[in-house]
Amino acid sequence: MKTYRSLVLQGLLALLIIALVGCTGAKAPEASESADVAVPKPVSVVDDAGRTVEIARTPQRFVSLAPSNTEILFALGLDDKVVGVTDFCDYPEEAKAIEKVGGIEPNLEKIVALNPDLVLAIGGSPAQVEKATEMEKLGLTVLVLEPGDIEGIMANIELVGKAAGAEKEASELVTEMRKRFDDITARVKGAESRPKVFFELDATDPSKPYTPGPGSFIDALISLAGGSNVGAGAKMQWAQLSTEEIIAQDAEVIVLGDANYGVTAEMVKERPGWSVITAVKNAAIYPIDDVLVSRPGTRIIDGLEALTRIIHPELFE
Repeated sequence: MKTYRSLVLQGLLALLIIALVGCTGAKAPEASESADVAVPKPVSVVDDAGRTVEIARTPQRFVSLAPSNTEILFALGLDDKVVGVTDFCDYPEEAKAIEKVGGIEPNLEKIVALNPDLVLAIGGSPAQVEKATEMEKLGLTVLVLEPGDIEGIMANIELVGKAAGAEKEASELVTEMRKRFDDITARVKGAESRPKVFFELDATDPSKPYTPGPGSFIDALISLAGGSNVGAGAKMQWAQLSTEEIIAQDAEVIVLGDANYGVTAEMVKERPGWSVITAVKNAAIYPIDDVLVSRPGTRIIDGLEALTRIIHPELFE
């Protein structure tokens, strides 16, 4: 049964068509033609912060507050409706030309001025959720995305698709991602070992570099890729390990997540004491594009495949 709201919307649409026909002298569309006109419908969704978000009409203007959110919007074909992104949104290339709304601390005045129908924010902490609430008090509609794993990323894509009126595109994208995910994990089941992997996040202090710890996104990816994370025994998700701890763990593979910032295998080989590590002795030190594994967006399967190829190249021969 049609709701009162939908009847009102259809009535207004009919009046608009009549007015336009009266002004132009054009022939009114046939009933079959008018039936194809999409009437924006209100949507109710629950975001990753557990908040029920009411979206009054199909959004036509988006602001993204995370690179991963921007990538989702572009992948769903909504790039022409993205009016604001963060300073860190650099993919696809076209995203660099979109109006910037700040970095870690977004410029709320600029966001409001862009008049978005929907803001895609990030969660993960009470402060970030509070920021979403603050934006809502300014009259903005905000959806918080904070996936905890690959399944969460795919759920987010479907969530954005529902909120943005792009459910078909989201479903097709998730189907393709899941197919690739299943192929990679099936390959990993055939692996004969689980090599110890040291994933370097930041070696600003090379004697005590940062690495992903237990419960972190990259820790989960290393496991899915058939490796054993050297940082799994740390006490926090992002931990610093001393040279002594790293040597004691004796990693078989070293992955340089800081390669984009200039760290090379040669630099690792020259670190005092590191020459005794199995990965160094076997020259098993590999760069990786860290955004593929650190951004919870549509390219996460690319990241998983890249990591799996590093840890288990024999599975792809």
